[in-house]
Amino acid sequence: MKRIIALVFVLALCGCEQSGEKRITIGVTLLNLSNEFIVMIHQAMEAKAKELGVKLIINDAQRSAERQVQQVESFIAQRVDAIILNPCEVEASAPAVDKALAAGIPIVNVNSETRTAPTAFVGSRDEESGRIAMDYLAKRLNSQGNVVMMHGFMGQAAQIKRDQGAREILAKNPGLKLLADQTGEWDRAKAMSLMENWIQSLGPKIKAVFAQNDEMAMGALLALEQAKMKDKVIVAGVDAIADALQAVKAGRLDATVFQDARGQGSGAVDVAVKIVKKQPYEKQVFIPFQLVTKENLGQYLK
Repeated sequence: MKRIIALVFVLALCGCEQSGEKRITIGVTLLNLSNEFIVMIHQAMEAKAKELGVKLIINDAQRSAERQVQQVESFIAQRVDAIILNPCEVEASAPAVDKALAAGIPIVNVNSETRTAPTAFVGSRDEESGRIAMDYLAKRLNSQGNVVMMHGFMGQAAQIKRDQGAREILAKNPGLKLLADQTGEWDRAKAMSLMENWIQSLGPKIKAVFAQNDEMAMGALLALEQAKMKDKVIVAGVDAIADALQAVKAGRLDATVFQDARGQGSGAVDVAVKIVKKQPYEKQVFIPFQLVTKENLGQYLK
């Protein structure tokens, strides 16, 4: 009986080897898994990996580009088949791409860019989200009034490009004045504290807030509500995270800009697998941003 079982096991192993190649392993380093948008990217990656039968090794860089480079070095040492990088910074995360390419391992950047071009990129044009949000505020204010802007991490691609996009619209609307701008580091609590400081120093001069992500928009919103100022200030964010969509539904948040986390996460895994299998792939995949207000909210609520 034991001999039969052993024979069946050996045949099963042979069948596995003949039916397909060894399982593809992809190393993934993510910006920060305490950020809801990055969590959504992570979940989409896991779902796509399961669908394609590939293994993911997920690392959280915890907002440290230095840690991210170390994680990529570890992936190289493990001889993973491909790497997906969700960069912390344009400059400081670039050595991670350099090292992967030098080691002959394909690397796909997701959501954010680095100075060094990776094998492929899956994300969105961040300047577009800045233009969409600031254009919305300009229309709501009839191109007249004072705006404050909350930046993400200084030096990260999304921060740089959302700032550029917003300033393009400001330049076209000379009646709009950027009263203050400062980093809230993509963080809700830090944004709330920053908004409280602005309320104390600028008070009724503030007519609108552009937060470069929804975490910060929600922080600004809480500070304005506590100061009983929300009915006088328009607030817009970016990402369309669940909290922000619910706030738009409740009439608290004026607008957000939908960024397709699921499309980016699953797309990055899909491209990485195609590269490993030497199948045709797109070197750059850009997924459009879309303005979300109470009027079109229904299509974004799951």
